[in-house]
Amino acid sequence: MISEHQSLPGRISLIGVLLLFLTGGLILTSCGGDREIKSVSPESKLAQEAFELAETLKDAYLRNDRDAIGENSTKDGYREIIAAIKFFDSAELTFAPTWVEIQDSTVKLTVSWKGTWLVQGKTTEERGSAVFVLEGKPLKLAQVQRANPFSQPE
Repeated sequence: MISEHQSLPGRISLIGVLLLFLTGGLILTSCGGDREIKSVSPESKLAQEAFELAETLKDAYLRNDRDAIGENSTKDGYREIIAAIKFFDSAELTFAPTWVEIQDSTVKLTVSWKGTWLVQGKTTEERGSAVFVLEGKPLKLAQVQRANPFSQPE
């Protein structure tokens, strides 16, 4: 036969479990309410497009893919990059966006870059900061200001 003293701990643990489930249920239902989902601003979308374009141009440069550079540049931007490109056997190049300035239909993307180029057995490391001037819809490279990463190695 079970005495009252033996069943009391059983009752307490059952009450504790029920309270735990009740509390957990309240928390879950209160956290899942209707929240207003904020949409991405047009400026943020434009900045993201600028970051992606910079990476596309970098990859095209490293592959020496002049068609891809042309597709993602204005005529003047293409001429500037092609005129600046120097021969290299292989290269590694990284971009870190540091600033985006948006004025009307022009986006100026400032990137800090670091690269390593191998030319005829000689390795050269360079770093700098460039401003990519981007225009149009979709964005295209119109000009490179400051230290052009595509004109390396010097």
